[in-house]
Amino acid sequence: MTAPGTTERHPTALEPFGARLRRAMDTRGPLCVGIDPHASLLHAWGLDDDVAGLERFSRTVVEALADRVAVLKPQSAFFERFGSRGIAVLERTVTEAREAGALVVMDAKRGDIGSTMDAYAAAFLDTGSPLFSDALTVSPYLGFGALEPAITAATASGSGLFVLALTSNPEGEEVQRAVRADGSTVAATVLRHLADRNAGAEPLGSLGAVVGATLGDLSAFDLAVNGPLLAPGIGAQGATPADLPAVFGDAVRNVVPSVSRGVLRHGPDTNGLRDSASRFADEVRGAVV
Repeated sequence: MTAPGTTERHPTALEPFGARLRRAMDTRGPLCVGIDPHASLLHAWGLDDDVAGLERFSRTVVEALADRVAVLKPQSAFFERFGSRGIAVLERTVTEAREAGALVVMDAKRGDIGSTMDAYAAAFLDTGSPLFSDALTVSPYLGFGALEPAITAATASGSGLFVLALTSNPEGEEVQRAVRADGSTVAATVLRHLADRNAGAEPLGSLGAVVGATLGDLSAFDLAVNGPLLAPGIGAQGATPADLPAVFGDAVRNVVPSVSRGVLRHGPDTNGLRDSASRFADEVRGAVV
């Protein structure tokens, strides 16, 4: 029994994230749009780099896209830099986006051990939290087992995780492609853990990987983890929807391409944002079918 004055954790478990994501991608199109309010983009929209500009930017993106794209992905750091007032904007952004029907992936890349990882999980994966999101990006580089508190929380609430596996930044190779004593790379080990955790899930597991769309041929890696593959790099970073089959092979249907500047540069005009997102979604659908 929950003690008086306390909030029960995970009071309402949702349908598993993988199932909700599969349905959203099938109905709204396989696309994730980032909400990345960095200073240069705020200025490009004619907004000041302050909390008022942050809120105007975020609300415009949500009002334009949350009722039509499958996934919105706020980058937590661009809200955190404004302190508590920025976090308050992030809370409203998450709530309003989810109320409009979009799935929210919180791009926070959290990774720690023990009670600290448990606290991060409570912040983003507990349905009673004001920052509760449908999924969270996490880093496995303190060991995949260190993610257990987040996996437990995600399972309990029906949310998901996207685990960094093969990121598009060049610096990532020194860790992700490092070879372990058993001859496998670190990235391959992460992917194998995800496949094991997602085994038997229908129609899609809730534990996904982050795999850059700009990486070219990844045939050396088994991307068939029975979970979603969040693929940043579409648009301004150089990858196109047409590149996806060559990069992801047989796993391409589970790819969630992520685009930020390629859509956001069309703001603050609402129709510009909607038209750009629709065009990307149509191009991705045509490439992966």
